[in-house]
Amino acid sequence: MSTPRLVLLMLIVNIAVVLGGVFINYQMIKSASLGPAAAAADKDGSKEEAKEEEEQESAEYLFVPVEKIIVSSRGEDREHYFVIDLVLQAKAEQERKKLESVAPMVRSSVVANLTPEKFEVLRAMPIGEVQTRLEKAVIDDFAARKVVVPFEHVLLSKMIVQ
Repeated sequence: MSTPRLVLLMLIVNIAVVLGGVFINYQMIKSASLGPAAAAADKDGSKEEAKEEEEQESAEYLFVPVEKIIVSSRGEDREHYFVIDLVLQAKAEQERKKLESVAPMVRSSVVANLTPEKFEVLRAMPIGEVQTRLEKAVIDDFAARKVVVPFEHVLLSKMIVQ
């Protein structure tokens, strides 16, 4: 093979490698900037699903606090107290008054659910588990009383143990 042909071949191979690297970097940057939902939709070719997921993720919420729920719990040698602050998360379209009106029922459900537990058991529970347990208990209590649940989630915003 002559030298000019060899140089031309190396030039073509180098251009192909550079273009491949540019294309791969472009795809990586595109998927990182658009987020996982858009990247998955781009792979599937369904851009409508990506728009729907994006709308669901960017939904606005209304947060209503339910503060200072005091729960007593029996310990080994004495009685202990938990002070819990919750936040009710609902869609922005929900009326604030409806959420505020169910606060006493939420308080009652939390106290009824946590009071029978021993202090050591409650203290050992991770915060995420306490939040999940309270959310399930409150929603189950609403269902048992045949009351419409005006919120989507119960969030644990503070827990003080004495």
